[in-house]
Amino acid sequence: MFRLLIALDNKRIMTNNKHYKQPTSVLVVIYNNNQQILLLERADKPGYWQSVTGSQEPDETLEQTAIRELAEETGIHSSTINNWHQSSIFEIYPHWRHRYAPGVTHNTEHVFSLCIAADTPIYLAPREHLRYVWCSLEQAIEQVFSPSNRAALLQLPQHW
Repeated sequence: MFRLLIALDNKRIMTNNKHYKQPTSVLVVIYNNNQQILLLERADKPGYWQSVTGSQEPDETLEQTAIRELAEETGIHSSTINNWHQSSIFEIYPHWRHRYAPGVTHNTEHVFSLCIAADTPIYLAPREHLRYVWCSLEQAIEQVFSPSNRAALLQLPQHW
C-alpha cells in the first residue's frame, strides 16, 4: 500500500518518511571592501557559479538560515548580515526537484548581503563547492547561472 503524507509542522515536509528541502531559501551576496564579489562553483554542477544559497531548516528564522549557510559554505561567522527584506519566486531546475516533495516546483528565495574584509579567509565545504573566486560586479553578473542571483547582484550597489 502506497502512503503519502505531507506535513507542514514547523515547515518540515515529509513524504513517505523521507525529509525534503522546503521551498524557502536564502541568497547571501558576499562582497569585500574593494567591492569585489565572492562567487562559489557548485560541486554538483561544475561550471555553475553562485553566491551563498541554502534552504531554511525547521524552526529557523531567515536570518538564522543566512548565518548558518554563510558559515557552512564559506567558514565565515558573522551575525551582522544585511537583510534586504526582498524575495523572489523562481522555478526549481528539474535536475534539483528530487530534493523537494513531489509536486513542489517553485522556491521563494530571500536576499541578504555581507561586506567582509578583502583578506578574510574562505573555507569551502568540499561537498558543496569546488572553488571560489573574487571578481568585479560586472564579471559576477555575467558568471552566475541563476537569474535571481543576477538580479540581486544588479541591485547590490544600492546596499554597499
